[in-house]
Amino acid sequence: MIARRSILLAPLLLTACSKRRGARPLFAAESQPADYPTTKGLFALDRFLDETTNGEMRVRVYPGGQLGSEEATLELAVFGGVDLTRVNLGPLTSIAPLTSVLALPFLFRSIAHARSIFDGPLGRTVLDSLEAYGLRGLCFYDSGARSFYNTRHPIRAPEDMAGMKVRVPNSDIYVEMVRALGANPTPIPFGEVYQSLVQGVVDGAENNFPSYESTRHFEAAPFYSLTQHVMAPEVLVASGATWAKLSVEERQFLQAAADRSVRVMRSNWDARVETARRRIAAAGVTIVEELDQSAFKQSMAPVWERFVTSPKMASLVDQITQSQPPPSIGGSHSE
Repeated sequence: MIARRSILLAPLLLTACSKRRGARPLFAAESQPADYPTTKGLFALDRFLDETTNGEMRVRVYPGGQLGSEEATLELAVFGGVDLTRVNLGPLTSIAPLTSVLALPFLFRSIAHARSIFDGPLGRTVLDSLEAYGLRGLCFYDSGARSFYNTRHPIRAPEDMAGMKVRVPNSDIYVEMVRALGANPTPIPFGEVYQSLVQGVVDGAENNFPSYESTRHFEAAPFYSLTQHVMAPEVLVASGATWAKLSVEERQFLQAAADRSVRVMRSNWDARVETARRRIAAAGVTIVEELDQSAFKQSMAPVWERFVTSPKMASLVDQITQSQPPPSIGGSHSE
């Protein structure tokens, strides 16, 4: 259900959108602060549109959740209440099943592989699947590669996780993933993870480098293994109602600007990852890079079987796993 604040905003946004002419400001909702990589991507999108249309098309970015939560702004976009919104994959999986494939654990072999899928025809297939639900998928942004960290010892293979209590988000797929690896999934709020690690409530958790560093989880759990088990992307979507009002040329301008903004977002994200990695290495964290990835992936068979629920999803999984990334995309540490 849309939050009350968003319900009150909807008429205002609809009125604003209906009056767009000339400079065409498109309203873009962003839950992250102004200095976050996805927000910088949206600011770049506005800049690119301004340059290519001589100011005829612009994007007005509202960062920091000013227009509501990601769930709320996604619903507003479906009903034409906001033009653009950047959301994580979670809210989309509940309405567009094909998107959930991209959240499968150990689906991608590397960040380069993931990015090649997001930017290629298979990624476009997923984005196009949103049209049936009142949305136009524009592009994928990165949200990092999640890896396991713990208080005990380096994790190099699934057996190293046997019996560990591992904090996971309150998500069925994460619970089943950790269980399939022989550990005990423990859903607890993110804000409680640090104390839970210190007090031994959990033995480990999982997240990307920037989160691990900024929350100082490395102080309590100094073993970080580059499992890179989930690389679910962020998604930039346009309201289907907004898209329908644009001319063919305007759609081309918007899509091209969105595609260009991905490079800006990734550049900022990669810089953040490298900074976090240097800081935790300097703090004495053991970063484990040599792992038995095939054993981890084989452990996921029951998880994939449960969550791949249609022939379309199965076909997409097969195409992703059989694809090869271009060698020039991404990097070994570009999370």
